[in-house]
Amino acid sequence: MSKEKQRRIVRRYWQSFVKSWAEAGDISSGDYQAWSFGNTPEMADRLGNLVRRGIKTATASLAWAYEAGGESYPRIGGYSIILDAAGLPVCIVQITELAETPFNEVDEEHAYQEGEGDRSLNYWRQVHWDFFSEECKALGREPDKMMPVVCEKFRLVYP
Repeated sequence: MSKEKQRRIVRRYWQSFVKSWAEAGDISSGDYQAWSFGNTPEMADRLGNLVRRGIKTATASLAWAYEAGGESYPRIGGYSIILDAAGLPVCIVQITELAETPFNEVDEEHAYQEGEGDRSLNYWRQVHWDFFSEECKALGREPDKMMPVVCEKFRLVYP
């Protein structure tokens, strides 16, 4: 499927969401981001499915990646269309909380809300250390226990 066709599908998905919420007067913005989790197709599908099932209600990203890419941070109240490995919409979430925290200060509650593995802080630290280390390598930085992590909490709003 072409990138243009994927963009049209994502746009239609967003428009369907806006129409369903606009009738209730709950949404006024046409602003959203569309992205998938992780760095592999398997991660995108697995983690997107956890969100759609209501298990994954949080995520974390490396602050340095935003800075290096010149991207703005997510914002409370912002919407994201979660995509699968094929770039197709899985669901839409709205950010409810946002905090920048040193890696070693991410807590058990956040790890549990991420919904991955056994949902423990130990599991979270292991898989995120590995993931962030790869990102650091690509950015020419050394991973550090104090590296800044953007912790997001969100709620599933569509479908």
